[in-house]
Amino acid sequence: MTDDAEDARSEDDWPEGIPHRLYGRRRGKKLRPRQERLLSDALPRLRFTDLGFAQGARALWFEVGFGGGEHTLAQMRANPDTAIIASEVYEHGLCSLLTEIIPDGAEATAPIPPRLRLWPEDARELLLALPEASLDRLFLMFPDPWPKTRHAKRRFVHPEMIAIVARVLKPGGIWRVASDDPTYQEWVREVFAGQTIFTGEAPATRRPEGWPPTRYEAKAIAAGRQPLYWQWRRQSIIRSNGTV
Repeated sequence: MTDDAEDARSEDDWPEGIPHRLYGRRRGKKLRPRQERLLSDALPRLRFTDLGFAQGARALWFEVGFGGGEHTLAQMRANPDTAIIASEVYEHGLCSLLTEIIPDGAEATAPIPPRLRLWPEDARELLLALPEASLDRLFLMFPDPWPKTRHAKRRFVHPEMIAIVARVLKPGGIWRVASDDPTYQEWVREVFAGQTIFTGEAPATRRPEGWPPTRYEAKAIAAGRQPLYWQWRRQSIIRSNGTV
């Protein structure tokens, strides 16, 4: 099934006003046997099904589009008492993370991290389904900028996503955003300037303490692009109509 066909099939399932489809391809080059085993045997054991894995955790965090998994793994190892849901649709990205935590040959049997669960689907599907005020923190690290104006609806940072993210974040919850793309950076400024649910300061131009590095950040810096790092705090109470 092509991406366009998938769009046509599922577009009516989204609530009105929510931007449709934020990801591109799911698969790149042919997977190796080890990668196939990771997806068939390891991923189902780590797939998020409910919040039971977060019981007793100090906090619950959610990462949107973890790419190669560096940020997710660093946060997991630095915060063992925090439960993390990490979403990614690209199969090679899923395999990159799984390779770091599942020994070769033990894809179906190795113990899995007790506080980590993966969501290999569109992150917005799960955000719409999670209980209100269930997350303490949400990460969006170097997302696909979708630079063409006609693709702006696919950007995760979007006016229609503000209330959706705010619904699942606890009051005082944090939304971190990092981007090296000038178009996306300006878009973030524009979107957050037009809302009153989140508060935040000017973005940092150096990665703040507690923000693990990623391969995309390193690639951007090597290419001479300037990453920006925002931290937004969810405030107030969201009414049923999505206003503050």
